[in-house]
Amino acid sequence: MSTSNDRILIESIAEAARRGKVSRREFMQFSVAAGITATAGSALWTSEVSAQTPKKGGTFRVGVHNGNTSDSMDPGAYQAIGEIQLAHTFRSYLTEITSENGLGPDMADAWETNDDATVWTFQLNPDATFHDGRSFTARDAVASLNHHRGDDTSSAAKALLETVSDVKADGDHTLIVELSTGVADFPWLMTDYHLAMLPAKEDGTVEWKNWTGAGPYKIVSHKPGVTTSMVRHDGWHREGAYFDAVEFTYINDPNARQTALMTGDVDSITSPDLKTLSLLQRNKDIAIDNTPSGSALTFPMFADVDPYTDVHVRLAMKHAINRQELIDKTMFGTGTVANDVHVSSNMPYYAELEQTPYDPDKAKFHLGKAGLDKLKVDLSTSDSVYPSAVDMCTLFAEHARPAGITINVVREPADGYWSNVWLKKPFCFVKWGARPTPDNIFSLAYASDVVWNESHWSNARFDELLEQARAELDDDLRTEMYAEMQQLAKDDGSTVIPAFVNFVCARNAKVMHGPSVAASWENDGARAAHRWWFA
Repeated sequence: MSTSNDRILIESIAEAARRGKVSRREFMQFSVAAGITATAGSALWTSEVSAQTPKKGGTFRVGVHNGNTSDSMDPGAYQAIGEIQLAHTFRSYLTEITSENGLGPDMADAWETNDDATVWTFQLNPDATFHDGRSFTARDAVASLNHHRGDDTSSAAKALLETVSDVKADGDHTLIVELSTGVADFPWLMTDYHLAMLPAKEDGTVEWKNWTGAGPYKIVSHKPGVTTSMVRHDGWHREGAYFDAVEFTYINDPNARQTALMTGDVDSITSPDLKTLSLLQRNKDIAIDNTPSGSALTFPMFADVDPYTDVHVRLAMKHAINRQELIDKTMFGTGTVANDVHVSSNMPYYAELEQTPYDPDKAKFHLGKAGLDKLKVDLSTSDSVYPSAVDMCTLFAEHARPAGITINVVREPADGYWSNVWLKKPFCFVKWGARPTPDNIFSLAYASDVVWNESHWSNARFDELLEQARAELDDDLRTEMYAEMQQLAKDDGSTVIPAFVNFVCARNAKVMHGPSVAASWENDGARAAHRWWFA
């Protein structure tokens, strides 16, 4: 091939062929025109198109981590990875994060706003149906969003919709959302995994207790935390859903999960054992997806419970952890250093702040400022949350010891971690999925009175800036506001955030996907079932 432009042309033609828009004959003609031989063109067709062209058929078996017998069908109560993976397989949303990490349509085909982003209009897909054959209409969309609004809702997504003043239907396929203040990121918020579209009841509430969704697959049987069996929803409104059926097996033990992949009991796992990842990579029958993301590991400390009420104790904990060593030894390089701020470098409005170093002497200094010469705390964790989570917490304890801080690592039961430990214990280990914008994660977990404020941190200036930035359409001013918020979280916040993790997933080499995968959740933004296929 003569130039890089020719290669770009061939790649574009190959992608068109994979999507069925260019035939083999046309591909060969374009390839010859680009200066390659017929033999080379035929080889390219085999490697670049035929093997990577989606084919229908087969049962996709997935080993999913973090499934619990207490998992709920109520989208407002979703917490665990098992719930999130299942939700994106049998339910649908207004918008989605694409495999290229952009914003794309799902139940909504298009959207627009007014000049100050206070009114958003969504045009809904007229062909979308629920699994029981009912058409999806704007009335269903209204009820689905209202499920997370009002004084009576217990939804964790309530904070995301605080600015929504009214939701109404304009005919069957137009949804209008009115806001009390402008929200420039509103279509991105609609990708949140809680905001699934559900069928409306006559009284305006939603049906969530049954298994009726509008996603690519419909549930045949479901045992929470054990197994879920699904078959293709033939009335699905989009491309994809190439598998005939999908089976989830919830396997919390990382060794058992990886063994299931190696023995062929499953075709893909959401999180392999990082300790043996290098060995797994040598297996020619296994493919690894190692995707950098904004998924944060957090150690929230209840800011309203002693000893964490004192900011100097919080700062001592932040100086008592060696972040890079933690990544090297327990994440095996599959992560990037974080700075106690829940905004990664691949997110918009990321601020370059001075890195908090590992400094036991500085940690001792802050303990002294808090009137302490030593400190002993319990730290709850479980490997069901993240492979090597226990090792990670144990290493944190080793880091903290020279500072006079004793961390007692408490290994909690895997089943029920999200209902019995998170938001209940004053110091624990948490893994967050990636969120697309700072407003999304700050509104969900750092505003003072939201349900998922895991550290109980409250800062009036942070709350004020959050409201201002959300409505600010001047990008420069918005950047300044988010920078100040990140500084506040770093200096005053009550969460140690040592690292952002890569989403590391493993699959049988016969399981194929496109040239990129989403970095929002494991297994292509939790949408592997509708985007992937068997070779």
